[in-house]
Amino acid sequence: MKVGEVTVDVWCDVVLCGGVVGAVSTFLHLLGLSCCTSSLLFLSLWALTSAVCILLPSLKVSPAGKTVLITGCDTGFGFALALHLDKLGFRVVAGCLDVESDGAKKLKGSASSRLTVLNLDVTSHTQLTTTAKALKDIIPTGEVLWGLVNNAGVSTFGEVEWVSDNIFRKLLEVNTLGTIAATKAFLPFIRRAQGRVVNISSMYGRMSNTMRSPYVTSKFAVEGFTDCLRQDMRAWGVKVSLLEPGNFVAATYINTVENVKKAGEAMWAEMDEDLKQDFPRHYFDSKVNQMVSFAKCGNSDVGPVIDAMTAALMEKYPRSRYLPMDGLTRIRVAVATLLPSWVYDWVYASTHR
Repeated sequence: MKVGEVTVDVWCDVVLCGGVVGAVSTFLHLLGLSCCTSSLLFLSLWALTSAVCILLPSLKVSPAGKTVLITGCDTGFGFALALHLDKLGFRVVAGCLDVESDGAKKLKGSASSRLTVLNLDVTSHTQLTTTAKALKDIIPTGEVLWGLVNNAGVSTFGEVEWVSDNIFRKLLEVNTLGTIAATKAFLPFIRRAQGRVVNISSMYGRMSNTMRSPYVTSKFAVEGFTDCLRQDMRAWGVKVSLLEPGNFVAATYINTVENVKKAGEAMWAEMDEDLKQDFPRHYFDSKVNQMVSFAKCGNSDVGPVIDAMTAALMEKYPRSRYLPMDGLTRIRVAVATLLPSWVYDWVYASTHR
């Protein structure tokens, strides 16, 4: 999300700097600094720090000689990012679950010769190893693997008792272990190039939500892994960034109305009779309908997420976290992370049965 040419993330930094500088100025005033001097100090320091916050994102690295590998390019964010980076001049390796999918075919037909489409299932050790070997032929001598974007992911829903263990495992295997496995496979290239790793989490990597425990669990784990990776790579000059998109279901089709209804029917069929007695069909259907409503809403423009991904790859001083989300979601994340848990539960957790 942007206001003019400056992102909301940057404006938040400007406000934070104002608060810190204001607190320092007030403290100095209490120690005896005159009101006029402390006010002048506040305005001067705030102007200086604000200018730094606004100007730093404008410092970019050149895409020349740099390759970016993206997972999950069949649809959604990955598909859009692959085309966008190709247009900017990057060499792109687009990992698709199926190279015969419509998305993969569109990438081949729409991009330049710099873009390569490969079969890449992040849960397959064989495919990860094969791709790592293939990079040596794809990337010309003198160029580097600059960026890895761990975008591949899956989603589902359901109360904890409704979701089978296999579904929990699947989401962890793709969203969490897949991110870890892909990072480990390509990190040697990135480390030698002092490049970038960009992991895609979610607003649900920072806050919980009823009916979303499998997805939330996997994304919370991605957040922890990324924080540790960022600290590990600091000494090697590798920048690691995390993206936490808001509700872009309408743009990515990760949970379509048809998919939600189909998953709901499959979930009900797998539930044993005791559970069905405890959770009557009308209650179950009401929860599925909530997810249907969720699938119909959200931002249909992937632009804010693609801008954030690009910034993480191209800014000379990338942020640790990018939050492409609307204002209400930002407030919800703040309530979840900064206030006591009971406040978040009281405001947001549904208690209807």
